[in-house]
Amino acid sequence: MALPTSSLAVPSSASSSEAGSNNQNSASSANNGSSGIWDGSIRGPGGPPGTEGPHGRFASPLPMTPEQLVLDLTDPNTRENALLDLSKKREAFPDLAPILWHSFGVISALLQEIVSIYPLLSPPSLTAHASNRVCNALALLQCVASHPDTRALFLHAHIPLFLYPFLNTVSKTRPFEYLRLTSLGVIGALVKVDDTDVINFLLSTEIIPLCLRTMEMGSELSKTVATFIVQKILLDEVGLNYICATAERFFAVGAVLGSMVQMLTEQPSVRLLKHIIRCYLRLSDNPRAREALRQCLPEQLRDPNFTACLKDDVTTRRWLAQLLMNVGHGGDSNNAISQGQPPLPGH
Repeated sequence: MALPTSSLAVPSSASSSEAGSNNQNSASSANNGSSGIWDGSIRGPGGPPGTEGPHGRFASPLPMTPEQLVLDLTDPNTRENALLDLSKKREAFPDLAPILWHSFGVISALLQEIVSIYPLLSPPSLTAHASNRVCNALALLQCVASHPDTRALFLHAHIPLFLYPFLNTVSKTRPFEYLRLTSLGVIGALVKVDDTDVINFLLSTEIIPLCLRTMEMGSELSKTVATFIVQKILLDEVGLNYICATAERFFAVGAVLGSMVQMLTEQPSVRLLKHIIRCYLRLSDNPRAREALRQCLPEQLRDPNFTACLKDDVTTRRWLAQLLMNVGHGGDSNNAISQGQPPLPGH
């Protein structure tokens, strides 16, 4: 049976075949995927490498095609290996997302992997092996969420809701952290492309409180991905209006951003600070939020010593200078612009 294909390459997120040691480095979202180069893992017809084939006992077995690996996902006996192989090599298969979506029983098999570990969430008893296995399934769902031919279908099926229990966990052990990070990678893949339908869906399913929780208690990388998701929601007019519609929503976001800035005084992170500043700048576009920020913007953002880590990031320094101007601290914005750079218009 012919399967739909597409020529667009699929962005990747991380997966890990080792139980525990590479969890955090291999995850994310959002964004540090595998090379996508075929690693030589092969399997002959009807058995593992080295089995006797039609060309002799020691003939080299042929590599599995993506269609064969996808078919293996529907068999519980071959699913784990297929999850690992596909998650590691998905960049080498640009048509993988449509194949996954349109192959009978495959998405159900991936959801079965997700649902099967719900009992391990509370009380927290998730093992590294179980975490790695379900994260391989999540990596394939991120592939589907990233692809233009399957993104809308993925959203209309409400599949992101199956990931929300993972984002609601609070255990800080590595298996849970890896699980949250990979789940955030799926949501991050949805918001990476500007699409108001995606924003409307996420707002209707209360994604903001889940992101705020991770921004408060996650690892530095998880905080960065969660803050990126909030940033993308804010950059959409619908998202900005939603968060600024009530004081409760605005101050919930503002309080978490403020606590993260305070945390960065002890554990600096340029990439996290960049997303925090962009969130504040976008909030300052709303008149009511701008007035509130005059009172609650963290003092650290006006401290040249704190923002010195941005000396090589001209774009973020300009965001910060514009933010300070918007909230009435124009005199401090000179310190936010890189040395040797021309001032902002109106300076």
